[in-house]
Amino acid sequence: MNDLKKFSKHLSTMSKGFCMETPSMVKTNAFVENMIHILFPIKLDCKVDENEIQFELEKCSLELKDLLFSLRNSIPGTPEELTEKFMAELPAAYDEMIDDAVSIARFDPASSCMEEVILAYPGFYCIAVYRMAHILYQMKVPLLPRIMMEYVHGKTGIDIHPGAKIASPFFIDHGTGIVIGETAEIGKNVKIYQGVTLGALTVEKDMARTKRHPTIEDNVVIYAGSTILGGRTVIGHDTVVGGNTWITESVLPHSVVYRQHRVVVKDHKDFTAPNDYMI
Repeated sequence: MNDLKKFSKHLSTMSKGFCMETPSMVKTNAFVENMIHILFPIKLDCKVDENEIQFELEKCSLELKDLLFSLRNSIPGTPEELTEKFMAELPAAYDEMIDDAVSIARFDPASSCMEEVILAYPGFYCIAVYRMAHILYQMKVPLLPRIMMEYVHGKTGIDIHPGAKIASPFFIDHGTGIVIGETAEIGKNVKIYQGVTLGALTVEKDMARTKRHPTIEDNVVIYAGSTILGGRTVIGHDTVVGGNTWITESVLPHSVVYRQHRVVVKDHKDFTAPNDYMI
């Protein structure tokens, strides 16, 4: 018991030593879900009228104001001012979300309709929350946008920094393992598959205010497992990047980038190596 008492005292001292206010993760997660459900009521399996939507949006405004109040000494304005600004910018972000969903439904042969995209595509869910978090990031709200995106990361396996600049429409297919860094820039009609990384070449603290992540121009497709690194790296428009490629230099528009490898197919009768591999 003495050890627990000593450790409890140590934890209390450490907690008091944190210098920055933080919003509640539980309340942040609830805010994310409530916003998604009021923007897309079909996720709740119900239809809502105009008055009910207004009421729910007002509730979300109060939730955001509460979260911002916990950061009141760290934000560039009052919680009321920033909440009003967020809600004013939300309609444009919503239009981008709809464009994202329409594009996915139009071009993905596995999708039967836009409703399926909204209900069942983790990539769309992550993009939608990113577009809200990005508004707060641009308003220089600390911590809250990151907590929002980390909540989504845990649910989808997709890690998008809220500072990334992503045009609409944008399509994440499957999505698991995708990483998009803070200073990445992505143009219109870009499609990214699972396991893609848009990262930095080096990780040094003094590079915090520099462009560290690549630029992806319009109409680019990046297939699974590809890694594109560096703030000076630009993937030109209308380029196709094949799977499992490693890119640290710019690529001209209308390129096809792929990794050369050789796949050998032999008749099983002529294959003498053991076929009961143990891992």
